[in-house]
Amino acid sequence: MSNRSRLTVAVGDWSARHRKTAVFGWLLFVVLATTLGSMAGTKNTTDADNGVGESGRAVHALAAAGLAQPAAESVFIQAQGFTATDPRFHAIVDASVAAVEATGRVAQVQSPYTSGALSADGHSALVEFVMTGDPDTAADRVQPVLDAVAKVQSQHPEATVVEYGTAGATKEFNDTFNSDFAGAEWTAVPLALGILLIVFGALVAALLPVVLAVTAFTGAFGLVALTTRLVPTSSDASSVMLLVGLAVGVDYCLFYLSREREERAAGKDPHTALRIAAETSGHSVLVSGLTVMVAMAGMFLTGIADFRAMGVATIVVVLVAVLGSLTVLPALLSMLGDKVDRLRIPFLGRRRPSPEGGRLLAPVLRTVLARPLISALVATLALLGLAVPVLGMHTAQLTAAQELPSTNAVVRTGEQIAKAFPGSPLPATVVVRSSAVGDPAQTQAFAAFKRAALATGKLHEPITEAVHADKGIAVISVTLDGTGTDAPSVAALNVLRGQVIPATLGKLPGAEVDVAGDAAASVDFSNQLSHSALPVFAFVIALAFALMLISFRSVVIAITAALLNLLSVGAAYGALTLVFQHGVGASLIGARTVGAITSWLPLFLFVILFGLSMDYHVFVVSRIKEGHDQGLDTKTAVARGIGSTAGVVSSAALIMVGVFAIFGTLSVTSMKEVGVGLAVAVLVDATVIRGVLLPSVMTLLGERNWRRSERHTGTVAPQRPAAGERPGAGEDSAEDAGEPVAAG
Repeated sequence: MSNRSRLTVAVGDWSARHRKTAVFGWLLFVVLATTLGSMAGTKNTTDADNGVGESGRAVHALAAAGLAQPAAESVFIQAQGFTATDPRFHAIVDASVAAVEATGRVAQVQSPYTSGALSADGHSALVEFVMTGDPDTAADRVQPVLDAVAKVQSQHPEATVVEYGTAGATKEFNDTFNSDFAGAEWTAVPLALGILLIVFGALVAALLPVVLAVTAFTGAFGLVALTTRLVPTSSDASSVMLLVGLAVGVDYCLFYLSREREERAAGKDPHTALRIAAETSGHSVLVSGLTVMVAMAGMFLTGIADFRAMGVATIVVVLVAVLGSLTVLPALLSMLGDKVDRLRIPFLGRRRPSPEGGRLLAPVLRTVLARPLISALVATLALLGLAVPVLGMHTAQLTAAQELPSTNAVVRTGEQIAKAFPGSPLPATVVVRSSAVGDPAQTQAFAAFKRAALATGKLHEPITEAVHADKGIAVISVTLDGTGTDAPSVAALNVLRGQVIPATLGKLPGAEVDVAGDAAASVDFSNQLSHSALPVFAFVIALAFALMLISFRSVVIAITAALLNLLSVGAAYGALTLVFQHGVGASLIGARTVGAITSWLPLFLFVILFGLSMDYHVFVVSRIKEGHDQGLDTKTAVARGIGSTAGVVSSAALIMVGVFAIFGTLSVTSMKEVGVGLAVAVLVDATVIRGVLLPSVMTLLGERNWRRSERHTGTVAPQRPAAGERPGAGEDSAEDAGEPVAAG
């Protein structure tokens, strides 16, 4: 028995002997973590925390000078029947200016008649202003402004009068996100319960994994709140924690409970069945959990606050899920005994696992093993074909408007503004630090900057400047082409940074000029990810390789695992690019084509998928190695190992795919991308990878799979050999989890 197996057996034995202590201790932990987390409150990441590169320097410079860029807002006014020269239009503008000023929450209100923010056709105008106070919390204070503008709209139905800007869009995004988040919680839990009812055929058995997963997530949420004073969290981290927590929490309990029930059905006494489950499934849960946690530690190598937040959230929720599976679950199983099969569901009776893989997998597996080379080539080419779109993947930090559905009022307003005023409604911010700020030289440089910017045809009015001579800083706002983070906006940003600024503002004495804003932040964020991707990828791949090498002492198996995981990740990337960048099949899932993948997703998917896929891989290959150690040839061991594990893999994958797919139905674009990416990857991993590529590749490699492997013996209890096998399974036979009773 390995040291890790000894650990899981010892923990399981202790929990079974101290059942009440384990159960009530778990409940106390959840209550305390939740209570303390609520009392401590949650600190979220800010723009300054997430700032990187040139845009990060600009944001930090403003924050250090006490000039944090306020949330820019505007009132969009459009009339089809008359133009801005009409007194009726002028009255609407005046009413809008008065309404927003009366709220007491805005500053720097500019009429379009003085700022020049009038459309070329004269039918549209922008009343521009900024929110007072902390820009990071402006969304929490913008509602009175929205109400004031809505009142003007009701008084002037002959025109369109709507508020648009950072705070308003962020508030709409937060409201939509919170609504989606609550809906996902209430949908994912019943879905997992329904799948488990089919798997186990009994309500009590199905409820155990769900209850433990929910309590684990609840406790983890409280713990994460306690950590936010050191590592601020984010809304993305909360979503990821729910997504991963429910999926792994249910799956880990499924492994453990399935094996215990299998051993009881085989005639083992309750104590022995629990010890076998602890040694086998408990070991798999521990290895899988450690892999996910260490893999997620790679997120810290990015140097980005949101990634650190997601890393901490995922590590905490997986850690709590593992602890619950290894402690309170065996305690509950010991308390319930055979009562775990109570409240059986008619027509969902227990099925014994089939060593051939059941009705669905058996014919596929026979074909694969009969023609392994052709099967491997076809599967590999199919996955590589699906991955081809990755070559043209474009990533960007999605704006709040891009995150929302195309039917949303904020999105429609943004489109109207973009049409009336070519250029992004979210301008770039140029931060100038120079000893010449406030001098005539700076005034001349700004005039030259404005002329050069407009001459490019990619930078537009309004171009405004705020001079803070006492701090040696000037802040310039300039409108870019495009919608904020799309290709025209990026092209305009490159012209601004590479041509206009060096020829004008950059010539000021000792000038330091940095550009911030949505487009700049998106480009700098993507560049930071590009620079950190290689160390993160290397870290995770090396980890996966080391895990497989330690588990199976075979370089061949370790290399195979890494390559197969890369194929499943590539397929997920390709599917994301097709749907969200090119719009292929987007309407089928209600997705909005925004022309980009949210910047943080590819790296996050790579890390989390490598961790999660090790769960299935260790489980399946362990059973294959068990057969080989019993004397079976590789081909027979592959057939027996994959066939006998098909049930638990398919059930666990179905739960994960179901939970992830729920996020693919949500309104927020980034959450849709997360759900689709994870669902596709897990589906590919559980079907094409485990059902076709793994058996075909291992069959082709034959005995080469086991070179430099060491065989070990010893289990906690004698195992019943399958028909035609000799007894005496080695220790590696204990490294898998049991199959669910509904296998096949």
